[in-house]
Amino acid sequence: MATVTAKPEPAPEKRRRLRWPRGSRLGRLIITLNVLALAIVIVGALVLNELRSGLINARIDTLTTQGALIAKVIDQGATIGEPEPMLDPILASQILQVLFIPKNQRARLFDADGKTLADSFVVADRVDWKVLPPARKPGEKAPATHLSPAAQARAERARQDLANEIAQAMKGRIAAGTRIADDGERVVSVSIPIQHVRAVLGVLTLEAGDIDEIISAERKALLPFILVAMVAIVLSSVLLHRLVAVPVLRLARAADHVRLQGARAISLPDLSERRDEVGDLSRSLEDMTHSLSERMDAIERFAADVAHEIKNPLTSIRSAIETLDLVTEPAARARLLAILQNDVNRLDRLVTDISNASRLDAELSREHPKALDLAKLLVEVAALYEAQLRPGPAPGSVRVRLGVEATQKTALVLARETPIGQVFRNLIDNARSFSPDDGEVRVYMIRPRGKTTVAVIIDDNGPGIPPDNLETIFERFYTSRPKGRAFGGNSGLGLSIARQIVEAHGGQIHAENRTDETGAIVGARFVVELPEAYA
Repeated sequence: MATVTAKPEPAPEKRRRLRWPRGSRLGRLIITLNVLALAIVIVGALVLNELRSGLINARIDTLTTQGALIAKVIDQGATIGEPEPMLDPILASQILQVLFIPKNQRARLFDADGKTLADSFVVADRVDWKVLPPARKPGEKAPATHLSPAAQARAERARQDLANEIAQAMKGRIAAGTRIADDGERVVSVSIPIQHVRAVLGVLTLEAGDIDEIISAERKALLPFILVAMVAIVLSSVLLHRLVAVPVLRLARAADHVRLQGARAISLPDLSERRDEVGDLSRSLEDMTHSLSERMDAIERFAADVAHEIKNPLTSIRSAIETLDLVTEPAARARLLAILQNDVNRLDRLVTDISNASRLDAELSREHPKALDLAKLLVEVAALYEAQLRPGPAPGSVRVRLGVEATQKTALVLARETPIGQVFRNLIDNARSFSPDDGEVRVYMIRPRGKTTVAVIIDDNGPGIPPDNLETIFERFYTSRPKGRAFGGNSGLGLSIARQIVEAHGGQIHAENRTDETGAIVGARFVVELPEAYA
């Protein structure tokens, strides 16, 4: 059985907006873990930057306080000359030697011309040492001791920075900041002017060379944040792998098993219990394969029913053909030919209805449901039968009359126009086939109380339906013709197709008998309920 598919119409483009995945647990987990890892690094960097700035500022404040005290003592103890004061280098050196200067600091004193008067490294007899290279072999030349161009440039830049700082202090302002020292190390430097009254006699420069140690300590302090961020990222990756990648892979393998092994169901109980997208996917796959399994079973039953129904006219045709050669009487031959013609017509009707039934699923998937005016559709269907009405008492003279509600009210249902129109045509055809010649089929449309549905009622004045067959009539190939009707005039698929279409639209269809005041059956009634479009 071939299945006709159609390419769905492209949906109109909508402007997409970034929204928090409210219904997505995995989406929230992914976003939260990755943002958490990033936030850890950002917070750590901000904290360490603030800490670094705070340490440097605190170091500058400490050196400023210490330098102001030393500058005041030097001003009081090493200033000589009247009325033009000046610093005594010897007294200034003695004062620096008496005052305590930590080993990780350097104090230098400059006169008003920028010349060095004292240096704490010299006063404190500080000795720079380094590991000597290995002894040279006899005849080996000594390595060059001159500085490289890069080292020379670095030393020159250090001297220029120091000169700029001293020049600012000579103007009577405290100059502070970080710069590169002569040996290439980064230092915190404070230059304080030594003033006697308002005259600047010199500059005291204090340097702390532990800035690199502070930065190194800060970098070490950043390591825990980096490690925590890495652990969070690795953990999120592992969780995503175990919670998403592995289950999806298992689902893919299960789907391949269904495809390759011909299985009709997929079973993943450990995933179907999950309340996230993977669980939804697992349940959807199970429901899909279950639906496919049911559809395959229905196709098998349909094929068996088709084979059974086609065998009946074929058997009759074979029997008539075998008997035709033995019959010589013209009247008998005419009856056999009539039987052959009737069976051929019946077989043609069966093939046509079977073809329509097999294409029903494809037709339902081809057309998208939309708001449909049910009253307008009923008017069009009734007009079609009115145009085909034959005058006088005849099988085709049964009229189709619409109730007032079906002509004056508007009822919107979410449906496909072509299949729903086929439902009402099948029901009206069925009602007309059971109605007496020159009879009438009445179509009403109502809204049941307490429901958000629209009901269409189709009444006839035929013999009614046996109570035991009110559900059986919707089965495939079921026919029950009243006496006097030609056998084989119906395939028994009309009501089955009608119920399949109605249920595909989320509606219901049922049959019942109409009775009069005495309880006698006066006809059959079919009721179709469809949900409203904007309920």
